[in-house]
Amino acid sequence: MFLFDFFRSFLPLHNPLGFGASDFVEFALAAFLVALVLAHGALEPSFRRFAERTGWCMLLLFAMPIVLRLALLRHFPVPTPAGQDDYAYILLADTFRHFRLTNPMHPMHRFFETVFTLQQPTYSSIYSPGQGLVLAIGWGIFGHPWAGVVLGLGAFCALSYWMLRGWVTPAWALVGGLLAVSQFGPLNEWMNIYWGGAVSAAAGCLVFGALPRLRKDPTPGNAALLGAGLGIHLLTRPFESIFLWIAVAVFLLPDWRRAVKLIPNIVLAALPAVLLTLFHAHAVTGSWTTIPYAQSRYQYGVPQTFTFQPVAVAHNQLTPQQRLTYEGQAAVHGDEPETAGRFAARWASRLRFYRFFLLAPLYLALPFFLLCLRRRRYLWVAGTILLFTLGTTVYPYFFPQYVAAAACLLLLAAVVGLERLSRISPAGARVLLFLAGAHFLFFYTVHALGNDRVFLAMRPFESWDYVNFDDPEERIAIDRRLSEIPGQKLVFVRYSPQHQFREWLHNAARIDRAPVVMALDLGPENEKLREYYPDRSVWLLEPDAKPVRLMPYKESDDSPFRDVR
Repeated sequence: MFLFDFFRSFLPLHNPLGFGASDFVEFALAAFLVALVLAHGALEPSFRRFAERTGWCMLLLFAMPIVLRLALLRHFPVPTPAGQDDYAYILLADTFRHFRLTNPMHPMHRFFETVFTLQQPTYSSIYSPGQGLVLAIGWGIFGHPWAGVVLGLGAFCALSYWMLRGWVTPAWALVGGLLAVSQFGPLNEWMNIYWGGAVSAAAGCLVFGALPRLRKDPTPGNAALLGAGLGIHLLTRPFESIFLWIAVAVFLLPDWRRAVKLIPNIVLAALPAVLLTLFHAHAVTGSWTTIPYAQSRYQYGVPQTFTFQPVAVAHNQLTPQQRLTYEGQAAVHGDEPETAGRFAARWASRLRFYRFFLLAPLYLALPFFLLCLRRRRYLWVAGTILLFTLGTTVYPYFFPQYVAAAACLLLLAAVVGLERLSRISPAGARVLLFLAGAHFLFFYTVHALGNDRVFLAMRPFESWDYVNFDDPEERIAIDRRLSEIPGQKLVFVRYSPQHQFREWLHNAARIDRAPVVMALDLGPENEKLREYYPDRSVWLLEPDAKPVRLMPYKESDDSPFRDVR
């Protein structure tokens, strides 16, 4: 209530100063800048000394996003999985935490068909192991898969500083690490969903931090770090790893004689990831060379093919929801042949998504980075970013996760630009940093001290931030109701004919041992599953009803969604 009443007092006639909303914002920003300028002279020497202590800096940057996000739990609780991607990654983590690569095909698998999950030849998520492994580690240690999300984000912020230490001075590296916390920390989507990009972003930090170190000090240890980064990225983004390998080869090419001697160390460090990829593929699909992602494309036609390939054809009988997802992705792909014009238009349309990686004031630093392109190393940085943007344009969809490995390079470009600007105008560089800090502090304070009315009012102005808030789809309420029902439950999910993309059906890795089993409503065939689970109470969930309905299952009812199949 305090913040709501405070913001209401922004009306000039409701406060003793006669200030309006814009006056208050301008006054607060000016006060913040003055305070930072006054503190700058006293803090700068201590900041520079601390920046040289690599271990302490990494520990601080690892802890900061975690502590700041946990401080918001009162208003923004642990994220609830929502939709097919979250559910698929949690299934992957659940499988790994039981020390299995996949799960046996269920004898009643027709009832469990959903998007981004294979039912045969085994029951498995379609995704590569990397993100699932990290979720499984957090789940195993702390009892919840979100712990893996949090740990991965903390590792990325810490490794951003370590990566920058290979390119810039310690003080600027610490500045970059703090910017990473501000951009990718508590308010970022990657902290608040289960299929975020922090793991592949951390892999990118290992790769791009090892490369300059290898040039200065070509030791087996630095080569092993490079190989480890390449391996982790393979486990998260197999296709985009092609661009990572190309970038590494181009960087090492001038010193290829020394690089050749380190290839065994790089390969040995990456080998565990390669072997895990192969064994995971074989366990899930029965083929060493067919990854689950490709198996899903063959069976269900999703995820779709590259833009230069024909539209994928589904070879399985699809449920209505799977059919709608397939048709939606096929429409985005289109059946027109790929042309240079279509490619260029698609590439240009995706440039707006790169706002995800940098706070708005930092874009003013990028022109000063361009002044540094006369140096070959920075020309390589720009070329690598361009390679990732162009390479991912051959896929019909785009999410920031696809180019997460290049996140630290975009951060590097901003930091190098700030460093160059500081040589021309130290005050100008400080102003940009102060504005970036003010942006983060303002929105974090709103989230930390606000109430529901403030959150709803401010949400349209949060730009690319995303923190889970409230329960708009009523998933939390349904989960709570199910947990309050005694005994084991069987829940039939009945969708409306217009239902698209937002999946509700999800199950544990060990379906038969789970307290709740969710199944598709297949009408008269439901009796077979009821006989398979004779000791479970049976319920009906209608996620498209307003409000969402959960009720005891009856074979005949007056639901408007009855017999839609």
